[in-house]
Amino acid sequence: MSDDLNMAPQLTLTPEADAAAAAAPAAPEAPALTLDTAPEAAVQQASVTEAERQKERDVNAVKVDESMLSEAERKMVDDFAQKIDVTDSNVVLQYGSAAQKNIASFSENALNSVKTKDLGEVGEALSNLVVELKNFGKDEEKKGGLFGFFQKKRNELEALKASYAKAEVNVDKIVRVLEDHQVVLMKDIAMLDQMYELNTKYYKELTMYIIAGKKRLAEVRSGELEELRKKAEASGLAEDAQAYNDYAQKCERFEKKLHDLELTRMVSLQMGPQTRLLQNNDTLMVEKIQSSLVNTIPLWKSQMVLALGMEHSRQATAAQSAVAQTTNELLKKNADMLKMGTIATAKEAERSVVDIETLQHTNEQLITTLDEVVNIQREGAQKRKEAEVELGRIEGELKQKLMELRS
Repeated sequence: MSDDLNMAPQLTLTPEADAAAAAAPAAPEAPALTLDTAPEAAVQQASVTEAERQKERDVNAVKVDESMLSEAERKMVDDFAQKIDVTDSNVVLQYGSAAQKNIASFSENALNSVKTKDLGEVGEALSNLVVELKNFGKDEEKKGGLFGFFQKKRNELEALKASYAKAEVNVDKIVRVLEDHQVVLMKDIAMLDQMYELNTKYYKELTMYIIAGKKRLAEVRSGELEELRKKAEASGLAEDAQAYNDYAQKCERFEKKLHDLELTRMVSLQMGPQTRLLQNNDTLMVEKIQSSLVNTIPLWKSQMVLALGMEHSRQATAAQSAVAQTTNELLKKNADMLKMGTIATAKEAERSVVDIETLQHTNEQLITTLDEVVNIQREGAQKRKEAEVELGRIEGELKQKLMELRS
């Protein structure tokens, strides 16, 4: 709360006295003459109506608690009430308007505070922080085979470090945004404290205006107005009845003005908890930001250190496991190959130069070949013999034919 604010209630009857006084109409100079004897009955009827209205007002009147006022403030109200002239239209018009304008200005400031505040941006920054932390360290698809193991593990570690560096940059940006919002929200909380105290002051001023006005109105109605009524009843004159009615109407207008002030006072009463609710929302956001700055982010960085350390340990363990696995696989593979090679060598060593099956096959083929050669030779000899016989026959036939030609 700043020291230059005057929190003491201030009451005034003439916030715009000069301008309003210049516009006040002049009263008629000549009275109206009448022979009507009805004014007395009208006054009696008006007095009955006024009594009924007063009774209704007493039943429906808003009870204003004066216990909130100090002794000095109560004395100020009593003194101020004596200065109120309900017959002055300008006084009635301007009565309490300064406090009403203060309430209107206060409401406008509160509205501007709500309109210019973007708590959604703070929520978005916090959400982005959560997303950034969740996305960090997601396992990538494992690629490559056994022979690329060490290169792959080194690449995975480098990728993890790069992911951390990228996340750290984004988190630092979000931290700066949150710190800026935290400063703005803390200023708003202080401003709302000031607005709440101002609203309390304006509420008390309105209460004092209302109490003073009601006291003065009650005094006027039981004093001047009652005297005018009695005078009108006693004289029976129309002008006295008119004076009574005019005065009663002015009391009515002043009462309506007090009702307007009560409505404004209710707005001020509602603005108190509304201001506190808005302030509480800002406080919650500041606490949330503070928790993120001093708890979440440092914890995340600590966990990042642990994650990198565990990654180193995991990779060392995985490397040792891979070496052992590779050694076992090589030993098994070499043993299998040695077994197959030894067996093959032994078989070849025990095997003859020429298999018996091969000799049998060769012998069979040789015998078959010789048999076929003998058969072919026999057939050839037989055919030659047959050919010799045929040649002899042909030769004999030829000689016979030649001899026949000579004879």
